[in-house]
Amino acid sequence: MSSDGADRRLRSRTSSWTGSQKSAGQSSQPRLASKRAALDDGRAWSSGGSSSSSAVTALSQGKKRAALSSLSNSANVPAMRATVTPKSQIVVTKPKSRGLHEKKASKKVSKPVVKAVAIESVPDKSDSVAEVGVENLESPAVKADPQAVLSLERKTVQSLYISREPKETELQQGVASSNSIDALKDIDAGIKDPQMCGLYATDIYQHLRMAELKRRPSTNFMEFIQQDINPGMRGILVDWLVEVAEEYKLVPDTLYLTVSYIDRFLSANVVSRQRLQLLGVSCMLIASKYEEICAPQVEEFCYITDNTYSKSELVDMERQVLCQLRFELTTPTIKTFIRRFMRAAQAAYQEPSLQLEFLGNYLAELSLVEYSFLKYMPSMIAASAVFLARLTHNPAAKPWDATLSRYTRYKASELSECVADMYDLQRNIKGCGLPATREKYKQHKFKCVSSLQPPVLAPEHFQDDV
Repeated sequence: MSSDGADRRLRSRTSSWTGSQKSAGQSSQPRLASKRAALDDGRAWSSGGSSSSSAVTALSQGKKRAALSSLSNSANVPAMRATVTPKSQIVVTKPKSRGLHEKKASKKVSKPVVKAVAIESVPDKSDSVAEVGVENLESPAVKADPQAVLSLERKTVQSLYISREPKETELQQGVASSNSIDALKDIDAGIKDPQMCGLYATDIYQHLRMAELKRRPSTNFMEFIQQDINPGMRGILVDWLVEVAEEYKLVPDTLYLTVSYIDRFLSANVVSRQRLQLLGVSCMLIASKYEEICAPQVEEFCYITDNTYSKSELVDMERQVLCQLRFELTTPTIKTFIRRFMRAAQAAYQEPSLQLEFLGNYLAELSLVEYSFLKYMPSMIAASAVFLARLTHNPAAKPWDATLSRYTRYKASELSECVADMYDLQRNIKGCGLPATREKYKQHKFKCVSSLQPPVLAPEHFQDDV
């Protein structure tokens, strides 16, 4: 890697997006959402692509993500501690114009750029991060135009493939029915959409539970396989990939698959820190080809690394990853299970709760950054995310019931350890300085769920029903 590449850092969210930062790219044709995700949730595609995301063939120059060259593996650096580089130390280099990126973007980007992250910095214990480009519930624009708010939420529901379209009354608050919490619900009954596969859902998820064991990555590859990277570097990479997925409007399944491919590759191959980001973008390229109808091009993934890696290097790494995975790309992830588990959780509500749905997705996405969560199965993490989401959303109600036990195949007592770890993650007990997921879910379209705090965990929350 050149000396110029060593100087590149992830740019600061708190720095102003000045007029000197020119857009570098053209908006391309709308990117359709993932057909697979649509089939999973049985949503009819009635809008004809009106709710689809935009494929960005060239990001604006300020949005380039630099290589993760600021990481170190020093012995005196805690593995899981990563904080934000102070503003005074951030080095901002003006990116060069290249080929197809020289044209002006049709849409003006107004969000500040990304914070540099380095594990050498002094840890910041606070969880307060500057809200960037985030719509606030109290903002004058939101108060002045409630129809715009509802439109934004509907688009968010469509892009995330929420299990059921909520009614307008639910947008205020999903209320659990008082006498149905403990009742056993059949979430597959009455499904008329053949794409939901209601008759075969039980068999499908039984197969997925076996597949998650077969395709599971190692839980200790950092200790026994890797020599030049540590869990903190993996966390920084995943945090960066969350922003890349947001920038390209990729479906959530693509991000989860990307992290799964990274961990499976690292479980059997030694990777240097200089090639860690190359592995990350290669896995995202594979995952986007698998999940997206219109995946970003190889050149775009080179561009978001500030052209640190060439097209041939990226294609070669893609080949290595595919060979290591033996082309077994169909992998059950947390997202695979949380769709069904959230459907079971919503069965106890008179109206489906958008906030509950977003909370579950937020907690599941938080776990991607933490290497320590590899010791849990994806289905257990999904069940724990639903458990903690219900507890946060409605502390007065029981977070677990017979319906959830039936469809998740987990008792509340079996989730206690994973829920406790996720609880610490939600409250940011360790003072993690990787803010991408928290910033993402501070947006109004996600109902600002990352700002919510859970109640105190109590032993009675994990009592099993007799």
